[in-house]
Amino acid sequence: MIGTDTISRVIGQDVYDESGEKIGSASEVYLDDETGQPEWVTVRTGMFGTKESFVPIRDANLTDDGVRVPVSKDRVKDAPKIDTDGHLSPQEEQELYRYYGMGTGTDMAQPMTTTETTTGVAGTGMADTGRTETGTVGHDTSGPTTDDAMTLSEERLNVGTRSQEVGRARLRKYVVTENVTETVPTSHEEVRLEREPITEANAGKAMDGPAISEEEHEVVLHAETPVVEKEAVPVERVRLDKTEVTEQTQVSEGLRKEEIEVDGDTRDRDGRR
Repeated sequence: MIGTDTISRVIGQDVYDESGEKIGSASEVYLDDETGQPEWVTVRTGMFGTKESFVPIRDANLTDDGVRVPVSKDRVKDAPKIDTDGHLSPQEEQELYRYYGMGTGTDMAQPMTTTETTTGVAGTGMADTGRTETGTVGHDTSGPTTDDAMTLSEERLNVGTRSQEVGRARLRKYVVTENVTETVPTSHEEVRLEREPITEANAGKAMDGPAISEEEHEVVLHAETPVVEKEAVPVERVRLDKTEVTEQTQVSEGLRKEEIEVDGDTRDRDGRR
């Protein structure tokens, strides 16, 4: 059970339905002026928490995770749309009691024909002092009996942003082969014929051997050839980085609003038609 001493712990907490599914977050707690006990909590639901719905907390429980209410999320989603203006009129509270199948609650929830006490809102855990209202009973041709005023509503545009994945960048390396031409100097040996006359200095060697004979003399020739070796060396490091760019984006949406027109013979306060 949630009492007046735990109201401050309710406001701002996550609200879960009877199956443990999150409904939204608690905004305000409404006290019953007859008993002074918490009767309703407004729960912010929808995108960006723009919608508030009344949820009964008479039999709700306050846990470490938040507030557990004895109704389903779908039930709250379709709850009657009632302005969170600080008070619930008897008619509004009666409508909520009927919708959630809670009976009529206290005497103040009966259809208002005379001066009756309304239900107040508590934002700090203090009960409202209560106030009395008298209203002229009117007849709504499209639904139940209401007071003498018609509420006009309009849609408001609430624009925000959300982050979503739009693409991915991947860094990949692959191997290509290109031809590289280098010039390398190479040397080789060639045969050169040298002649020298017979002199006293070489006459002994010249006369060594037979006078007339056949003979061969061999010389080994050498030449340089290019030698190619390849080695892999690191030349650069590459990484992917992200930068955030902000741009202005226009959003267009059609908004509906209610207007009023009067049928029949009407006069203003000065008696003019």
